[in-house]
Amino acid sequence: MAEPPPHEAVEFAGATDKAAATATGAIEAELSQLPTYARGLLKIRVPLQVTLASQRKSIQEITELGPGSIIKFDKTCDQPLELTVGDCPLALGEVVKVGDKFGLRIAGLVK
Repeated sequence: MAEPPPHEAVEFAGATDKAAATATGAIEAELSQLPTYARGLLKIRVPLQVTLASQRKSIQEITELGPGSIIKFDKTCDQPLELTVGDCPLALGEVVKVGDKFGLRIAGLVK
């Protein structure tokens, strides 16, 4: 059972809210320069997925699962989670609490 190679991440410098707002304004200005058809493409919704951990199991092992079953993963609790868009790895990050929900703080982009 071969595991996929780990993805390298590009670290982000810690951005302040003011810096993030400035960057957002700059991005919006650039986007307004795009042709209408290109701006329309940016509105297409694609699936985002955060992967806690994964592994392969035999069909027999899966059929033996039931209430109370525990599946142990090799990934430690402090390793980053992977954000994928469709089937393409995009970023690595850490779980954060957002109100009574959870979110993902992006630590870096996958190369």
